[in-house]
Amino acid sequence: MPDAMPDAGRDQNDELISGGHLVAKALKAEGVEVIYTLCGGHIIDIYDGCVDEGIAVVDVRHEQVAAHAADGHARLTGTPGCAVVTAGPGTTDAVTGVANAFRAESPMLLIGGQGALTQHKMGSLQDLPHVDMMNPITKFAATVPDTARVADMVSMAFRECYHGAPGPSFLEIPRDVLDAKVPLSRARVPKPGAYRASTRSAGDPAAVERLADLLTHAEKPAILLGSQVWTTRGTRAAIDLVRALNLPAYMNGAGRGTLPPGDPHHFQLSRRYAFSNADVIVVVGTPFDFRMGYGKRLSPAATVVQIDLDYRTVGKNRDIDLGIVGDAGAVLAAVTEAASGRINGGAAGRKEWLDELRAAEQAALDKRLPQLRSDATPIHPYRLVSEINDFLTEDSIYIGDGGDIVTFSGQVVQPKSPGHWMDPGPLGTLGVGIPFVLAAKRARPDKEVVALFGDGAFSLTGWDFETLVRYDLPFVGIVGNNSSMNQIRYGQAAKYGKERERVGNTLGDVPYDQFARMLGGHGEEVRDPADIGPALRRARESGKPSLINVWVDPDAYAPGTVNQTMYK
Repeated sequence: MPDAMPDAGRDQNDELISGGHLVAKALKAEGVEVIYTLCGGHIIDIYDGCVDEGIAVVDVRHEQVAAHAADGHARLTGTPGCAVVTAGPGTTDAVTGVANAFRAESPMLLIGGQGALTQHKMGSLQDLPHVDMMNPITKFAATVPDTARVADMVSMAFRECYHGAPGPSFLEIPRDVLDAKVPLSRARVPKPGAYRASTRSAGDPAAVERLADLLTHAEKPAILLGSQVWTTRGTRAAIDLVRALNLPAYMNGAGRGTLPPGDPHHFQLSRRYAFSNADVIVVVGTPFDFRMGYGKRLSPAATVVQIDLDYRTVGKNRDIDLGIVGDAGAVLAAVTEAASGRINGGAAGRKEWLDELRAAEQAALDKRLPQLRSDATPIHPYRLVSEINDFLTEDSIYIGDGGDIVTFSGQVVQPKSPGHWMDPGPLGTLGVGIPFVLAAKRARPDKEVVALFGDGAFSLTGWDFETLVRYDLPFVGIVGNNSSMNQIRYGQAAKYGKERERVGNTLGDVPYDQFARMLGGHGEEVRDPADIGPALRRARESGKPSLINVWVDPDAYAPGTVNQTMYK
């Protein structure tokens, strides 16, 4: 039971501290500078503690936004994000954000309220079995049973976030546990930096040596740099490896931007060609899930190597020739060092292979060029994403939130710096855009944030545009508006015929530019492709949260949408 009164005989000079203040002290020790939240009576003592500890309390309009923002904060900063929500519907509203972080391997802590322990199984307000619901989508989920354990269990939850591949944790804190006070001497408040071990494993040395040998002798190698390259902050190690061994590099997820556009080792459009013709393929921090065709898109004749933080991911869905479990940056650095004494003419050369891939890149670009420059109206989505790509600077964080329109952007938009690409990840969750913008502008106020939304995706969490206005967090937002959930529309047409293509997926013609202005932001409508660039520049200069409502062709579908296996 929680302690509501000081222990008899305790030192009267021993400070009493509440559970909410212990939460705040533990968050402070972890380096948390902001919590994202929607208020509720079960959790307000945490706010009081955060004020005392100098932790910002950012309040949003929906708990899903709070969870997505905590996820986004973790992705951008490398430090764990934190969301605090009330019990019952507050916690269930946050489930989607936690699930998205789970699939995206993002370290965040969700703290949920709960009815008092003294009212357990009595039907208290908003009482639900939160831990049971959260167990399948977290790395750790538990109830805090006693006020003296609050800070200790917060640190335990954060520690679990970093066990193997990172991910979310959940703690529920009953109301009486949170509000009660205990002597500070009874509560273990972990010391910053004193309760974590290093997780930077460089993998099995023998496997590292074997990979170095494979890469130095390969004639046609290729490497895919996935999200874990950024998660582990292994960018420098990845660059050093591709430079030293003259490797063509492809990037996906948060790994985009590891190499800048125009770099001689940066490739994008020739990935399928490379994976069909390479003799050695190294996949770093990317599972063989639907994005990789479950591994079937890799040549069966190639020697395949997989590097991942999670032992369970290596070799899942496809046999491999070599698997290495470890920190992406540490492993890649170790491979470069191991190869340094054996780099031969093949590794130093490979000009013909890189030229072959560059020709495949150019052929793909030439095929697409008419659409990238199209003056048609309604606007072709390729023209829109091409204009956005041209608009980005080295300091622009790009966020994609949508289905078909973001699939278009994935083939064209190239972030110019590491850590400057954000998308939902493998759960494919719509609605991450505004929360990710919120997290990005809070965590990196010096950066420009450019977000592309599908009109369906924006609708899910768009009311928190007002939160961005309220906190004066400017960004450049673009809505690719085709009044449809177009990715699903394509699938329905393909499976059931044109006469049934618009069942359950057609939206209204919403003027999102007016929505932005109504809430105090900057808004513009664009129907002519020539007006996209000027509108983007005006949004940048406005210094406000902005939405440019761009009417795009509803009958244009991204190749990725057309080729989805679920429609075959």
